[in-house]
Amino acid sequence: MNVIDSFKLTDKVAFVTGGGRGIGKVCALGLAEAGAHVAVVDLLRDEAETTAEEVRGLGRRAAAICCDVTQPLAVKDMVDRVVAVLGGLDIAFNNAGICIHEPAEEMSDESWLNVVDVDLNAVFFCARAAGKVMIAGGGGCIINTASMSGQIVNRPQPQCAYNAAKAGVIQLTKSLATEWASHGIRVNCISPGYTGTEMTMQVKEMHPDWIADSPMRRLAEPDEIKGAVVFLASPAASFVTGHDLVIDGAFTCW
Repeated sequence: MNVIDSFKLTDKVAFVTGGGRGIGKVCALGLAEAGAHVAVVDLLRDEAETTAEEVRGLGRRAAAICCDVTQPLAVKDMVDRVVAVLGGLDIAFNNAGICIHEPAEEMSDESWLNVVDVDLNAVFFCARAAGKVMIAGGGGCIINTASMSGQIVNRPQPQCAYNAAKAGVIQLTKSLATEWASHGIRVNCISPGYTGTEMTMQVKEMHPDWIADSPMRRLAEPDEIKGAVVFLASPAASFVTGHDLVIDGAFTCW
């Protein structure tokens, strides 16, 4: 296989959670550009449908699935539907996430549990369901969205629940990689830095502080994340597993 072909995902089947917008959307389209058929999973059905239609516009098969990924039974049903509609499962991109900015001493139980449910528990539920299918099928690739916040403490915003959950995703990724390596399943995560998504655009007042702390003096564009996801999903990364790929413009170097 030549180097160009090693990045191709021709006729592979993927699902992307949080695929209706932001990093999830551009990565769903990136996987489709590389040849994959994609199930777009999101809590918001209309946004999932919009992304799925764009995948079809690239000549790939697509499904739009509304799913609350914090609910294990709903996740199992989602994965079963991906297999039934698209004919299998080769790639799982567990990307859905939220962030709540609250000082720790004022954070409600509800806020803490909500962030941990979406950002960590849901990653496990989706990985577990995908892993069962991939073990039975002889292998696959799982990619989780962690964050540079799993390695640093952000400022000026207080977000201890997000930081803790993302650190958990990194360690979960390493644990699953070692457990499932013998089944031909690779498990990696990406750790983006500040990226210009709908979520970060809601707190533009913080951008000057973030940019001042960044060697590249800017936020990432969502499109700058998709290449890493396609790489990790592809044969080009066949010996890469248990890895946290940091995509932060050197933010964590300072």
